[in-house]
Amino acid sequence: MNLKRVVVTGLGSLTPIGNDVATMWQAMLAGVSGAGLITHFDPKDFKCKIACEVKDFDPLNFFDRKECRKLDPFSQYGLVATEEAIKDSGIDNGVDKSQIGVIWGSGNGGVLTFQEEISEYVKSGNIPRFSPFFCTRMISNICAGHISIKHGFRGPNYCTVAACASSAIAISDAFNLIRLGKAKAIIAGGSEAAVTECSIGGFSSMQALSFRNDDPKTASRPFDKDRDGFVLAEGAAALVLEELEHAKSRGAKIYAELTGCGLSADAYHITASHPEGNGAYDAMRLAVEESEMRLKDVDHINTHGTSTPIGDISEPKAIARLFGEHAKKINLNSTKSMTGHLLGAAGSVEAIATILAIKNGIIPPTINHFTDDPEIEPLNFTFNKPEKREINFALSNAFGFGGHNVCLAFRKYE
Repeated sequence: MNLKRVVVTGLGSLTPIGNDVATMWQAMLAGVSGAGLITHFDPKDFKCKIACEVKDFDPLNFFDRKECRKLDPFSQYGLVATEEAIKDSGIDNGVDKSQIGVIWGSGNGGVLTFQEEISEYVKSGNIPRFSPFFCTRMISNICAGHISIKHGFRGPNYCTVAACASSAIAISDAFNLIRLGKAKAIIAGGSEAAVTECSIGGFSSMQALSFRNDDPKTASRPFDKDRDGFVLAEGAAALVLEELEHAKSRGAKIYAELTGCGLSADAYHITASHPEGNGAYDAMRLAVEESEMRLKDVDHINTHGTSTPIGDISEPKAIARLFGEHAKKINLNSTKSMTGHLLGAAGSVEAIATILAIKNGIIPPTINHFTDDPEIEPLNFTFNKPEKREINFALSNAFGFGGHNVCLAFRKYE
């Protein structure tokens, strides 16, 4: 069976550093941090008071009041980002919609809806007056459903849930279905709206978040000696993946080719990555092998790089072990230093950043680096300022609680 080639023909995003792809990309190149004091609720009694929130977003600019009642913010974000990607690609015009699918990732789904409904139940004295939209606002798969209903896409449609690897797995699944001829195009990505009391409280209790409340702009500092945890973020990103010949037949612009995906498990711990980065090593190795490229062909890796004490040591270890001397020639970065950690949506945001780095020949920086950590492999993390270079082949890593690892491999399309 001849496998189809898969290309990226549309991009869309809604993030803490920009409400569309162009704005987000310029903010990345400028090294802008999206972090600040939490405004979605009063954080005064919380140990962590900071997050990377989406800014200047009014759902009524996109949905009427009746629609808003049906949509948790994670679905609102996903629908807005997807709309941009679909318009960018032109996939909504004159194509067979039975051949277009939607695979959407979210680690948490409608966590705000769940929190609000349970809070109202308790406040009412346990009177069961739940919204008829409670379940359909909350469930993680519902954003994929909303996207397909809005646009009439009747191809494969489901949700991937793998914590912070969710949207990267969505992209991987879309890649495989298109290669196998199961669809001509798939909208893949993820959304998250978890800047809520229960999420901030829960992640704080497990010591996963940064508590640098007095200086939020520098709180997310991947690979820095004084990192103390990730900064929780929200938003969405969408990619239109398309079979190459289908894209060419309709004259679509092509950003890059997706050539391989590596998936693995740490099989080690519910939250901590393997100390030697075994799962990350396997995911990257598999992605490069499937791409039929050589390790020395890799020019750039957008790392998972969350700014956590353990993870920021194990991932560079895996890179150094896999790539050997070539590892020092690869430009690494962590765009989470600017966007914060979008949890299930992170992989799709970072896939877009990787694609735009290839297309534009420039790598966004890892900001907020102040002090080298002697425990971290001495690699090129593209600290504090962007770097221009030709990029022909690049990887994007996403790892999730539970030990889920994904590596996406993108190649310049020529």
